[in-house]
Amino acid sequence: MPHPLTGPLRMAVLALLWGSGFLWIKLALNHGLSPAYITVTRCALGTAVLLLLARSAGQRLPRSRRLWGHLAVAALFCNAIPFVLFAVGEQTVDSGIAGVLNATTPLWSLLLGALLGTDRAFQPFRLTGLLLGFAGVVLIFAPWQREGLVGLGSLAILAAAASYAIAFAYMARHLTPHGAPLALSAAQLLTATAWSTLALPTAAPSHPDATALLAVVALGVLATGVTFYLNYRMIADEGPTSAATVGYLLPVVSVALGALVLDERIGPRVIAGMAVVLAGVAMSRRKRAADTTTPNPPAPALRP
Repeated sequence: MPHPLTGPLRMAVLALLWGSGFLWIKLALNHGLSPAYITVTRCALGTAVLLLLARSAGQRLPRSRRLWGHLAVAALFCNAIPFVLFAVGEQTVDSGIAGVLNATTPLWSLLLGALLGTDRAFQPFRLTGLLLGFAGVVLIFAPWQREGLVGLGSLAILAAAASYAIAFAYMARHLTPHGAPLALSAAQLLTATAWSTLALPTAAPSHPDATALLAVVALGVLATGVTFYLNYRMIADEGPTSAATVGYLLPVVSVALGALVLDERIGPRVIAGMAVVLAGVAMSRRKRAADTTTPNPPAPALRP
């Protein structure tokens, strides 16, 4: 029988590793790595970790050409595009803010489902959550203030969160019925590595120091490869609700690490905006207003 603290401890470790991704991106940028090189290295290292885990679990890479085609689309929208957009955005946006804006992915998923007619549980309660969540984003941006956070970097991070939503909708339809999740994820990240490599000829020169190299290794190995495995184990052992709960901890972790390690200043307005965003996300994940105890199944693992 597992120890009663095993679940909370695993959740805390997963939230810490997962939420630290924004910190590692910022450190790699600050110490000489360009967004393109960060993305390629992250995907390659994450692929290596998942290939080893898949092999140890006896899972093999898929052989179907059709499945590889679906993985190519998923890798583009779930990995290559958002990974590079996060790195581009964090050139001008604090890592803590990036973590908060990443939390809007469920809001984009709900909006996309409503627009495409694939979400039939679009109740007034969830609509209120959607509007509340985006109101929190506006509060964070504060476009009415000169020192507000509206800019290309913030928009890039929101676009990354929206790209995740597009990917999750596609993956739910074309990939989730298949088995061997570790092997599928390894194949997806392998494809994302190939996508990302295409951008290297146009990338700015990189002159990383030791800190940048350590940061990108932590990003690829811990915040990408290991976090997927921990998330996979949590879903298998404790169910999707526990895994979904971790998503609410990521902004808190990213803000805390940014303040402690990088001395980022998060004012009361941003904290209030984060609380409003998370409240909106919580409301938007409920299927029925009358049944607020059953959240929607979580989307595939979010990685900053």
